[in-house]
Amino acid sequence: MDLKQAKDLVRSRLSDKRYEHTLNVKKMAVKLAKRYGVNEEKAALAALLHDSAKEISKDEMKELMAQYPQYAEGGAERPSPVWHGVCAAILARTQWGVTDEAVLSAIACHTAGKPGMSRLDKIVYLADMTSKERDWPGVNKLRKLEMKDLDAAMLAALEQTNAFVLSQGKPLDPMSKAAYEDIKAQVDAKN
Repeated sequence: MDLKQAKDLVRSRLSDKRYEHTLNVKKMAVKLAKRYGVNEEKAALAALLHDSAKEISKDEMKELMAQYPQYAEGGAERPSPVWHGVCAAILARTQWGVTDEAVLSAIACHTAGKPGMSRLDKIVYLADMTSKERDWPGVNKLRKLEMKDLDAAMLAALEQTNAFVLSQGKPLDPMSKAAYEDIKAQVDAKN
């Protein structure tokens, strides 16, 4: 699947607002990829597809994860807000011809993160949090940090996300907790 096909596909699957977000994530992902020497086309493809399952029903997502348990990464046992990334990666792999494991990983973990994230994984995660239309308190600080230090930005982003989820009284995805601990250990080792 090339970038034009990916763009056409998500245009047909997403609301105008979600599509605009997707294009903003792609721009930010390419900017970060340039900055950190990551393949820009892979960053663009992962960013375009990251929310491609966001607007399908929870039942459809459950069905998809049940159909492909080998790709579901714990699937329905995980909190439902992370399902769309896992399902987008399943669709990309099984229906849209995406074979690049790095791209599939970045799509699947863009919401919760995971231990051992690649630079591409981190770029798509951060681009999703800091895309142009995002305006949560502290987003500008994170935008500056991500251009200076990818790992420090990831640590701040995971801290922010996990604190937000817990403040809402929602369950924290075990993968998010593990991602935070992993990146914290890497940042601490560097300092």
